[in-house]
Parts: sequence; C-alpha cells; structure tokens
Amino acid sequence: MFNIPSLPLYAIAAICGLLAFLVTWFSMPRIIKKLENADIVGKDIHKSLKPIVAEMGGFGILFGFIIGIFAGIYMHPILTFPLCIVLIVILLVGIIGISDDLLVLSSKEKFFLLFLAGIPLIWAAPPNVGWVYLLTIPIAISIGSNLTNMLAGLNGIESGLGIIALTSLTISCIILGKYDVTIISMSMLGSLIAFLYFNKYPAQIFPGDTGTLIIGAAIVSVAFIGRVKLIALIVLLPNIIDAALKFYSAGVMERQQHTPTQVNEEGKLIRPEQGFKSLIRFVLRRPVDEKTAVKMIWGIGIFFGLLGIIVAIVMPGVLEHQTLAQFMNFKELLYQLG
Repeated sequence: MFNIPSLPLYAIAAICGLLAFLVTWFSMPRIIKKLENADIVGKDIHKSLKPIVAEMGGFGILFGFIIGIFAGIYMHPILTFPLCIVLIVILLVGIIGISDDLLVLSSKEKFFLLFLAGIPLIWAAPPNVGWVYLLTIPIAISIGSNLTNMLAGLNGIESGLGIIALTSLTISCIILGKYDVTIISMSMLGSLIAFLYFNKYPAQIFPGDTGTLIIGAAIVSVAFIGRVKLIALIVLLPNIIDAALKFYSAGVMERQQHTPTQVNEEGKLIRPEQGFKSLIRFVLRRPVDEKTAVKMIWGIGIFFGLLGIIVAIVMPGVLEHQTLAQFMNFKELLYQLG
C-alpha cells in the first residue's frame, strides 16, 4: 500500500485543496439546479432586471471542505483530532447558516448559536491556558463568522474576499512553518475558488449565510490552532472596517431594516440618500457598475492580505527584538488568566 502519510504536509495540504476544488466544482451545477427546482432562490437586486438566482450555495463549499478535511485525516492521521474538531465547528456553523437562510434568525440568536458552535474548538487550544483565553475562542468564532457574513451582497464579493484572506493566511502559515493548519485553509480555499466561478458576475448562485458564515469560522479556526491570530486579524480588516462603519452609523440593526444599495437608470450602483454607512458604500462615492465595485473591495482585501504576509515575513525578526520579545512573553502570561 502506498504510504501517503510520508508526504510532506504542504503536499498533503495541496492535495486536500485540489480535492475540495474538484468536489465543489462538479457539485455546483447540480446544486444550482436542485435549489432552483426547490424554489430556494432570490432576486439579484443590484441589477436592473432583478434576475432570479439560486441561494444557499454554501452547500457546495461545505461539501468540498468536508472532503478536503477527510483527505487530510486519511493522509496524515496524526492530525485527526484537530481536523475533526475544526470539521465539527464548520459543520455546526454551516447548520446555523442553513437555519438563518431558511428561518431568518435574529442577530442575537445567531450570535449566541455561533458562540455555541465555537465551543468544540476549545479542545484544540494549547495546553495549560486559562479560562479567559478559552472563552475568547467561541466568542471569536461568533464574531469572525458574522464579520464575513456582513460584507456581502454583490456578486462574488464574499467568496472573493474569502479567497484573498485564506490565500494570505495560507502563505503566512507556510512562511512561519505552520504546515499543519494549511490543510484547513487549503481545503476551504479550494472550495471557494471553485465556488467563485459560479458566484462571480453575473452570479448563477449566492452563497447565502450557509456559505458566508463558514468562511469566517475557518479563518478563526486557523488563527487559533496555528496561533496566527494577528495575521488573521489583519486579513479580516476589510470586514472589520465594514462592520465598524455600520455599527457607528446605524447601530446593531436587523437586516430587514437596511436600505439596500440602489441601481440607477444606467445600471450602476449608487448609495441611497439615507441609510447606514458601509465599506461598499464608501467606494460608491460615484456611481460604478457592480463588477467594478467588487474589484475595488477585492483591492482593499488584497492590500491587507499582502500586509498579513509581510507581517509573517518580519515576525521572526520581531521576536528577536528584546523589547518586543518581552511584550510577547507578557502576552503569553495573559493566556494563563483564569
């Protein structure tokens, strides 16, 4: 029998990403057809003709990710425990996304349920950490999932930003020698790359909360297991900025109260005269078409993605600096609180 576990971890991660890509790629056409037949569809409100598009495309992302993780478990069984923990978390978050797509959960319900979904990740935490650190894990899952769910609505924006963030995170982990968590990031990355083909302008399918929530959950899982939380924070800055703009201008509102971005007679996106602020509306200081708006947001994501990689490159040198090293030791003490 071929000794698959003898492969280097980066090769295993690449295989997992490829398998995830293929599963999502070949399953999406059938998923789109099934969703359309089941009338699980929505209007693409950012186009003049308001075409009907299938929703809940996150199913395809989930299928690819599951196969990628299973392949990682098979090829490197030493990592079975952390990979299974992450798989459980992503599946729970996916179920919450499905519930939200079908039942429309309130913000409080979703935040609490996502907190519960993040609890299993505690078992993958480093040993001998305090309860304060452990408590931040499910909180981070809830916040991270909501962040990738909030910056959404345009064709390809969520999946594209997810690809950019996870690419940066994967490269950063490779630079830092954290090859084990690249199995997680590559599995999600492969699925998202395949999904983007069907989600880009003009979209054949929307990810729904089923898809957007699991992107954030995967990023946070890699952040905690790989201990690359600073880099994860940097690559999520577009989502954080978007959330900050919305909370500052409108508070925590239900999505039904939001005034959607409008389309003018030329088919270009324009900001409504009144309503909350957001990163999308920030780039819409003048009317632009949807494809251009998405590329502008992707550009912001690429900037922070590159910044995350730069931080990964300089991090080993930073840790050698005496003052900064003392700060890092202080940070380690915070892990012991509780």
